[in-house]
Formats: sequence, structure tokens, C-alpha cells
Amino acid sequence: MTLFDSLPDRDAASADPHAAVLARLRRDDASAVAEVYDLHHGALRAFARKLTGDAQVAEDLVHDVFVALPKAVKRFRGDAALRTFLLSIAVNLAKKHVRAASRRRTAMDRLAQLPSAVSVDPEREAQRKQLAAALQRALDRLPLDQRIAFVMCEIEERSSGEVAAVVGSPEETVRTRLFHARKKLRALLEKEGLA
Repeated sequence: MTLFDSLPDRDAASADPHAAVLARLRRDDASAVAEVYDLHHGALRAFARKLTGDAQVAEDLVHDVFVALPKAVKRFRGDAALRTFLLSIAVNLAKKHVRAASRRRTAMDRLAQLPSAVSVDPEREAQRKQLAAALQRALDRLPLDQRIAFVMCEIEERSSGEVAAVVGSPEETVRTRLFHARKKLRALLEKEGLA
């Protein structure tokens, strides 16, 4: 045995940077969950915030993703990136969160109250809040699959291929959902005189 035999295989490690942490997750290593949390919770929280429109619901959703991760990782085949897998867990869990009407109404109210970066024009600030509230109301009226496609493609600027991998649907289905979401949002905003 030479010195080089004891070194880790660089090609295997570079091929999948998450292979080691995935192996630890599959062995129910709690520190692996913490490591994945440190790496990905920010992106998951941002996605959940955009999807739900509510910071607290988003935090709850991210928490639920990491609670579900040890069990869910057993189904992970490794054919997508770890973050994509985490987003797919978030999408599935979000379906329960987003369906709650009272949470959606709370999200709309909070979004309208967010301050802009710097606004010296009160009329412009009022228009921005009105548009944000109208957009949130319109998003709330979309079917969940269309809402997810819109948030991920238009707000997070992900490709339809990436979204397809996250939601587990064909790319054409994602594009169709996005098309219908845009059409419905435009109609809903036009009814409010905002489009």
C-alpha cells in the first residue's frame, strides 16, 4: 500500500460534492442535517417567502423541510442536485401551507406593509403597496401548480427545466402552467385596473 492509496479519490469527490453528506444523511447522522441546513436554508427560505408571501409561514415551511429530510433522503436517487431535491420537498409541503386561506390573507397584508428601499414620494409608495397587494391577491387565486411555476420561473428566474426537476413534472407542463398563470394574473390585474 502506498501513500497515494490512502488518499480520497478526487474524481469521485468532485463528481458529487454532496456524496459524503448524503451518505451521512442516509445513516441518520444529525450533524449532516445541520450541515445541509447551513448550506441551503437561505435559498429555501427565500423561495418559501416568495411562494407563501409570509415570513413566518416561510420559516415554518423551511423547518418542516429539514424535519422531513432524514426520511425523505431515503427516496433520493441522486439524479438531481441536493438543493433541487430540497426544493421539491418544499414544494410538496407548501401545498398544505398555501391552501390555508387565512394564511394567504395575512401574507397579503404583510406584503403591502413592507417598506420600499427609499421612497420620498408618498403617492408612489401607496401605488407600490396597492400593486403588491393586488399581485398577492391575484397569486392567491391561481391554482397552486400555476402559482409555483410563476414564482419559480418569473420571480426566482429559474428555467422551466429546473422547475420541472423540482416539481417532478415534464418541462412542457411547467411551461403550460406558466402560460396560464401569466394569462390569469394579467386578467385579474386588469379587473383591478392595474395591468
